[in-house]
Amino acid sequence: MFWRAKGGYISIDDTDMDYISFGKGNNILIMLPGLGDGLTTVKRMAIAMAMAYRKYAKDYKVYVFSRKNQLHEGYSTRDMAKDQAKAMKLLGINKAKILGISQGGMIAQYLAIDYPDLVEKLILAVTLSKQNKNIQEVVRNWIALAEQENYKQLMIDTAEKSYSENYLKKYRLFYPLLGKVGKPKDFSRFLIQAASCVQHDAYTELDNIVCPTLVIGGANDKIVGVTSSAELADKIKDSELFIYKDFGHAAYEEAKDFNNRVLYYLSK
Repeated sequence: MFWRAKGGYISIDDTDMDYISFGKGNNILIMLPGLGDGLTTVKRMAIAMAMAYRKYAKDYKVYVFSRKNQLHEGYSTRDMAKDQAKAMKLLGINKAKILGISQGGMIAQYLAIDYPDLVEKLILAVTLSKQNKNIQEVVRNWIALAEQENYKQLMIDTAEKSYSENYLKKYRLFYPLLGKVGKPKDFSRFLIQAASCVQHDAYTELDNIVCPTLVIGGANDKIVGVTSSAELADKIKDSELFIYKDFGHAAYEEAKDFNNRVLYYLSK
């Protein structure tokens, strides 16, 4: 019923990394989530993730990885890719298709650059390869809110920057409830991961990505900006670009055809 959903963890260095898996296919798909992972990992989310992405369960065994539980200052998106490669090898995954969303897409870039033998196909959704004004302003504001432990306002600003106005008209009804549940015990993981976002710069190395790549963006993306997807696609040799005209950073949640689009590309 729940597509063989289960959770697990891997010991890496002096800490561990949470992951979940589901699906019964023979192919491997790895999903790397965005910056929200800094607030809560995928631990205990196996069934919820399997239900949300059940369309993948027939053809793929899907793994969703968090970053390590204990992060050191200066931990970069390239460091995250290195640890992701370690995790894959520890689980016996020699090659996989990779879907990276937002910060997960930044990690996925370095995974494909530094460990090309591990990546069969790559999908980079609502992400960027180099810095711009949008991400600097937005994420630095989130860092300030996290330093103040203002979880409610952090969640509200994330929603306002991510979703379309049509979605927000309904979502804003729940703003009074934000901050009452889900607040992390401390914000250290979030702050370290956020810092890595505003330092990420893989642009000059994108031509080292040799696997087929689909870049998906949102024309109204208020977080990574409107040009970031085109920059990725222009620099990656074997790539395709698709832009959702009516959505922003949360296109992967709002666009009803997002999962079908991903599955179609992966099956080609």
